[in-house]
Amino acid sequence: MTGNVLLDLNLLAFQDDLFVLELGEIRQAMKTLRKLRGLSWNQVYQDHGLKWEAVQGSPGKFTIRLSRRCRAVVRRDGDFMRFQSIHPDHDSAYSGR
Repeated sequence: MTGNVLLDLNLLAFQDDLFVLELGEIRQAMKTLRKLRGLSWNQVYQDHGLKWEAVQGSPGKFTIRLSRRCRAVVRRDGDFMRFQSIHPDHDSAYSGR
C-alpha cells in the first residue's frame, strides 16, 4: 500500500454514467479525477471540496463531489478508489444504487 489514491474507473455502470454527462460536466469530473490522483487518502478525507461522506445503510460505500452538480459513489479497496456510479442529482447518490 502506497497511501496514494489509485483510481479504478472500469465498472461498466460508472462508464455508462460518465459517457452521458454533458461536456462541461465531463470536464469538471476529469479535473477532479486528476486532482484525486495526486492526493493521499488522508488528504481525500480532509478535502472540503470533495466532501467524502458515507452512504447510510450501504457499508463500504461513500460519495465524493465530482463537480458542483455531480457526486460519485465509490468504494475504498486498499489504495484503490473504485468508482461505482455518477449522480447528477446529489440526493440520488444516497439512494443505494
